[in-house]
Amino acid sequence: GSVHGNGTGSFGKRRNKTHTLCVSCGCHNLSVKAIRRKTTGIGRIRYLCHVPRRFKTGFREGTEAAPRKKVAAAFA
Repeated sequence: GSVHGNGTGSFGKRRNKTHTLCVSCGCHNLSVKAIRRKTTGIGRIRYLCHVPRRFKTGFREGTEAAPRKKVAAAFA
């Protein structure tokens, strides 16, 4: 028979789902709140936001940068 579901035939009527990530396509992620609860930190995360940059250099501390060689014809 001609039973209409919520498939691609009625793709324009995407207004009946509540727990969705995307408003336009209506894709679901029912665990959004669970992910929000168990992720790292709350607010600014002042310490943790600098960790990726320090990780790239191997967490080096207390060193001084090597003197850069002067360019011979700088602004000549």
